[in-house]
Amino acid sequence: MMLSAEITLYPLQDDYLPVIVAFLERLQETATVKFQTFPTCTILTGEYEQVLKTLGEMMRWSHDTHGKGVFVAKFLPGYEAI
Repeated sequence: MMLSAEITLYPLQDDYLPVIVAFLERLQETATVKFQTFPTCTILTGEYEQVLKTLGEMMRWSHDTHGKGVFVAKFLPGYEAI
């Protein structure tokens, strides 16, 4: 089943922009699903399991590399947004 997930990262630090840029660069290097970045969010689209795996890996990497942050996500099962 296809899944589209919209995700927004809110780093819990004053200098937040480099954390967001690093997240997007890492996603570009490692993603095995389609994604598109917008000014306030990023949308990932692909097979259900692969999107969830990618999100899990990215959130873990972000926490391990940059510390705490808030992730807000919306999931649209069965829909290919991009």
